[in-house]
Amino acid sequence: MKILFQCDYNEGAHPRILERLAETNLEQTVGYGEDEYCCRAAELIRRKCGDDTLAVHFLVGGTQTNATVIDAALRSHQGVLCADTGHINVHETGAVEAMGHKVLALPNRDGKITARQVEEAVLAHGGDEHMVQPKMVYISNPTELGTIYSRRELEEISSVCRKYDLYLFLDGARLGYGLAAADNDLDFSTLAACCDVFYIGGTKVGALFGEAVVIRNEALKKDFRYFIKQKGGMLAKGRLLGIQFLTLFEDHLYEQASGHAVRLAEELRQTFRECGYPFLVENTTNQIFPIMPDEDLKRLEEQFGFQYERKMDDSHHAVRFCTSWATREENVGRLKEALRGLK
Repeated sequence: MKILFQCDYNEGAHPRILERLAETNLEQTVGYGEDEYCCRAAELIRRKCGDDTLAVHFLVGGTQTNATVIDAALRSHQGVLCADTGHINVHETGAVEAMGHKVLALPNRDGKITARQVEEAVLAHGGDEHMVQPKMVYISNPTELGTIYSRRELEEISSVCRKYDLYLFLDGARLGYGLAAADNDLDFSTLAACCDVFYIGGTKVGALFGEAVVIRNEALKKDFRYFIKQKGGMLAKGRLLGIQFLTLFEDHLYEQASGHAVRLAEELRQTFRECGYPFLVENTTNQIFPIMPDEDLKRLEEQFGFQYERKMDDSHHAVRFCTSWATREENVGRLKEALRGLK
């Protein structure tokens, strides 16, 4: 049986979450996210962000969350700026467009966009009612290429958004892995201060499923539960989400689970370097993008699962290896041994 490194959601859930779900299984609670577990989890998140005015809502998955947040924020003539590699532009089957909003893609640099690009896009529009109006900026941290935004970069984008009255929305599907990266200088309080809305990913960081939407902007708070319900995102057994996030944010489990993945990814990254493989992009999170000869990849495929990312030439591909909160030390050891065996 192959050892899988394709993504960070190959496994189920952290054992502590499963234990908590089992312990509370026969409890009776009210539904739709209004139970005590959701309330306590939301309070822990507000405390983490250092802002007790934040609204916190729990949804099931990333695409559902992105589409719901964007549709709640934009009017029918408005669109969302993002990197051309952005998840909403590439990997969500046109979910945002299906709700009537255009994704306005900008050229990426290592998966990121800049404040200057945002300002240039707004000025290029120039208030022309014949063109879709930019009203939101979407970024993800980490990006699709595993890179992260610095505090300075985020603050600059936030400043431009406020200057031109744009919403700033940060997709945090892998947020834990970004915060655990060695060169990260962001924290939850900075995210809450800079973003109008962001979300904390659970699906890829130890939960069975679930994303926690955190809203600072008062205009976006209004009627948000209506949008959740209308988009099919209001889980009747909402406590299943609350229990998971309560467990993740008690006793620093979210940070511990994320740090485990990042540490093992760095071990693998170093081995790829030692074996002479270059990278499509340098990063310090849980995603690794080596460029390898096709003949080496075929040999690795006999034992390991990974994702093909980009064809580089007739004999090389960039591929993606991911570690996760559940990656086993011995499986990393086997991959390291296999890589060295290719040389």
